[in-house]
Amino acid sequence: MTFSAKFVGRLAGPILFALILMFFHPSGLSPEANAVLAATAWIAVWWVTEAIPIAATALLPIVLFSSTGAVDLQATTSQYGHRYIFLYIGGFLIAIAIEKWGLHRRIALNIINLIGTNITSIILGFMVATAGLSMWISNTATAVMMLPIGMAIVAQLRDNPQTEAGENETFGKALMLAIAYSASIGGIATLIGTPPNLVLAGVVEEVYGVEISFLQWFKFGLPISLILLALCWVYLTRFAFQFRQKSFPGGRQEIQKQLHALKAFSREEKLLLGVFSLTAAAWISRSFLQQQLGLFPRLDDTIIAMTGGLCLFLIPSGNVNEDAKPLPLLDWEDTKNLPWGIVLLFGGGMALAEGFTSSGLAVWIGSQTTLLESVSMLLLVLILVAAVNFLTEITSNLATTSMLLPILASMAVSMNVHPFLLMVGATVAASCAFMLPVATPPNAVVFGSGHLRIPDMVRVGIWLNVISIVLLTVFVYWVLPIVWDIQISEFPDTWR
Repeated sequence: MTFSAKFVGRLAGPILFALILMFFHPSGLSPEANAVLAATAWIAVWWVTEAIPIAATALLPIVLFSSTGAVDLQATTSQYGHRYIFLYIGGFLIAIAIEKWGLHRRIALNIINLIGTNITSIILGFMVATAGLSMWISNTATAVMMLPIGMAIVAQLRDNPQTEAGENETFGKALMLAIAYSASIGGIATLIGTPPNLVLAGVVEEVYGVEISFLQWFKFGLPISLILLALCWVYLTRFAFQFRQKSFPGGRQEIQKQLHALKAFSREEKLLLGVFSLTAAAWISRSFLQQQLGLFPRLDDTIIAMTGGLCLFLIPSGNVNEDAKPLPLLDWEDTKNLPWGIVLLFGGGMALAEGFTSSGLAVWIGSQTTLLESVSMLLLVLILVAAVNFLTEITSNLATTSMLLPILASMAVSMNVHPFLLMVGATVAASCAFMLPVATPPNAVVFGSGHLRIPDMVRVGIWLNVISIVLLTVFVYWVLPIVWDIQISEFPDTWR
């Protein structure tokens, strides 16, 4: 009889919970902290093995924290309504509207057409378009949006008699990977681009009461995204794949054909572009308006996101219902596409952070990390980034950051280093898993195209993993302190 990982996980989670709860009582660990540790072990096992859907596992803190007396029920459940969850919801409402009215397709095709239509330029065009959309839209949704366009381009090359033998297969693999990789890379640039970024912001605010604003993250994340995107393009087109045929027969005609197939720039697209542009401008300029001009002191990134999202339910489109009444750009039926599972995962991550802090578990874990005090900070960052990078090849990046960030927050106190050194390093590393279909949803999306095999993804992805590890280590250790004006060699006294 064989046992699946899910079956083993279903048994191992509660057994580990019971063992820790009954037998693990080291000095200095309070009963509440012991209960949080036991619950975290159960949750971690179920997240790693996917014993049940990971979003369902994220609800376990409500049951385990409250029933063991580790954290009050009200304090636990309130984390599922954290303000950063609503920041994500507001941003995703705009993303749903962009997809509904086809604005993403128009943006993507125009970018590809502008950049060029030879073999390597088309790949660059797809990468720029995908990364640009992924900055504001879920990387999964972006990959799904871009895949049909990419498949049409690959089909055009395959069906053209001027295409050299084998060139279509090489191009198809390179383009599919380019879409997946750039969807993940683009999400690093903004606070709403990928869920781990928002988990970081939520945990930092929960543990330290410090806000990471949209602009603050943008100043750090955008340069990483741009440099990694450029390195990825060079790697894919010069090293990972070799193209004998530099020109793309019929490529420009295919792009033009798809552009001409689009209807004229509709009223809905113009209105939606206006809402999106104003929302993005407000996110980027908020800190300047508040700090330099003293305007809108109560304005918040979440308020901006929800205002933009709610406006879509108010602004009428050109369509009417059966009673001849105008329909808005977005109606409630459209929200069925909201990823409610990710929303619950956010809540579970915030609940874990609350449990670590309020029970004293964070302090206890921090006191156990004295052996790391002698390790070079640069080496520590490198090891952490590499470990998270490869760990997220087999686990959800959102679940991984939800588990690790509260622990890293407590480690920073005992090691007397700035928490951002560890927490930001783990967060950006979680978005850079490029080897396996299960690593990220964009990888799974392009794997389903039929152009790739797992050996293809591993062969190409492992070296991009290495490139990203080096780049992220450099940015976290040397660039982050400059951009965010922090001292990484000491824990801020005002945060204690």
